[in-house]
Amino acid sequence: MLTHPAQVIELLLAIIAVFGIWFSISNFNSVKRALIGRPMRTAELHAQHNKLIWYIALPILSADLYSSVAYGPEAGITELVKLGNEAKWYIIPITISTIILLFILILSYIMGILAYPSGGGAYAIAKDNFKQRWVSLIASSSLLVDYILTVAVSVSAALEAIVSAYPIVAPYETVLAILCVFLLLMVNLRGVAESAKIFAWPTFGFMACMLLLVFTGFFDEVKHGFVQPSTPPFGTVPEGITILLILKAFSSACSALTGIETISNAVPIFREPQQKNAIKTYIALGTITSITLLGFAYHLYVRGISPAPGNTMLSQLTEDYFGHGIIYQIIIWFTFIVLILAANSTFTGFSQLAAIVAADGFLPRGLTNRGDRLGYSNGIIALAATASLLIIAFHAHTNALIPLYAIGVFLSFSVAQFGLIKRWRRVKGPQWKIKLAINTVGAIITSIVAVIFGVTKFTGGAWVVLIVIPAIIFFSMAIHHHYQNIADELKIDINTLKPKGNRVITIVLVSGVHRVVHNTLSFALGISHDNLLAVYVGFDDDSMKRMETKWEEWGNPCRLITLKSKYRSVLEPFSRLIKMIEEKEEYKSQIQVVIPQFIPKKWWHNLLHNQTALLLRLWLYRHKDVVITTVPYHLKK
Repeated sequence: MLTHPAQVIELLLAIIAVFGIWFSISNFNSVKRALIGRPMRTAELHAQHNKLIWYIALPILSADLYSSVAYGPEAGITELVKLGNEAKWYIIPITISTIILLFILILSYIMGILAYPSGGGAYAIAKDNFKQRWVSLIASSSLLVDYILTVAVSVSAALEAIVSAYPIVAPYETVLAILCVFLLLMVNLRGVAESAKIFAWPTFGFMACMLLLVFTGFFDEVKHGFVQPSTPPFGTVPEGITILLILKAFSSACSALTGIETISNAVPIFREPQQKNAIKTYIALGTITSITLLGFAYHLYVRGISPAPGNTMLSQLTEDYFGHGIIYQIIIWFTFIVLILAANSTFTGFSQLAAIVAADGFLPRGLTNRGDRLGYSNGIIALAATASLLIIAFHAHTNALIPLYAIGVFLSFSVAQFGLIKRWRRVKGPQWKIKLAINTVGAIITSIVAVIFGVTKFTGGAWVVLIVIPAIIFFSMAIHHHYQNIADELKIDINTLKPKGNRVITIVLVSGVHRVVHNTLSFALGISHDNLLAVYVGFDDDSMKRMETKWEEWGNPCRLITLKSKYRSVLEPFSRLIKMIEEKEEYKSQIQVVIPQFIPKKWWHNLLHNQTALLLRLWLYRHKDVVITTVPYHLKK
């Protein structure tokens, strides 16, 4: 008996899924058009990308970075409160350190914009400056992992914001998170993510909400004092505090810095002068993010807010200042929307990076295929699937996912900085020593932070990422090796190797004398009258004699060979026949097996028939000299 509302919803979702699968199979094309839209011509590809003014590009490209202020300071405080309220003041110097790191990264990426005006992500920088391909694969693998985690963390944080305002939806948090990922998948398969400038306005709204919250806090402190009864003591050293714990809190707070590379990767979408506008965007983003981070963290400290299950610290602070009224609801919903948009922007980044790496031969080539709406649909689907698995595994809890987060992105930061160091030393150019110094400082700092992440988060789950990234690199190298082997094997000398006709033995597998066999034999006879054999596999002598008699009555369209199966299997005797033909000296030729197959009018009719043709194709693929041809016969009833 279903006694809990969650069980009822899960049952309804299962029923919907079953009907959805049935409907999708039977009406695939119409469902696809309804969900994804009409196919777009390749010529429409470049028409989608409109050049953006920098202040419009700011919210579009900053959703990933700026939205993380909603959970970055909370992640840091969560580590500190393990020692009690006396440790909370550490969030202030930790946030200041995070802001300093933010400006170091922005300055370093501005150097990347100057070096690669056409858009140079960490992978492109490493590929251009390191001969060792594994270095660029560190950058790509780290970013791909981080993109997956960004979707999982952003969607989980968005649902936690809603749960804070509406606790009644808490039991369905994971289901709703998966539903959000599915909706993002549909949006990106339709191609909306690449052209919808309307996505800028929710980010503007969230920025306004956060600035309103920060300045409301300052006005409140001017009125009631910067030290309030709820404010923990400042400057105390709690018992049990360690450098490792402070570094752990710092690494958690640094989760607010992910997504900073987005502007550097997207220089081509800016209006001219592209480099100057991209740099303006970086400066504006750094300024507003710094104000928000420091203000938010400071107010959390002054109000003495602590992490609470089912109620985010952002929700608690907003409720303290505005109650549970309309302003609270607006801030919560803008937080939800911008976190979803942060996940949305990642779909484009992941699929584009995966396509670039796949084009270089280090990931499956299918990731380079554009779908009906000109997006890299295979990459989009892969991202949605893996992020959904993470959400299910960690029950859509942000604090459980944070230990996995940002390690990959700081690895890619470090690779990009070292790549730019090599570039400045090689290319030099105007003021190259200043640029070299900036990227050298950036490389040292990001490397230290990456090590801090690896050490402090190792037992909390970072070991998974530190295993997954090398595994991706290993498989990428194996994929590249496979493609190289194929290219070497298929390469020919066009001056010496010319096509010539081969002798072909055609074998038609027959199950009786009926329309399907007539259709198949007519096709085979159209290819060649010579070297054509019909093969019938019988399970007893009587069936074999009946077949031979009918064949004679039919006029012996071609030579018939009957084989007896002792174990009621078509595969075993048929395979022996092919092997015997292959081994005979006089038959040094190719073998073509023609398999008849009738196609039912309705898809579910397939469940009522043996799939012998499918099994034969799978079985015969292992014969290197066998060509398999299937001749369909479409049933009308």
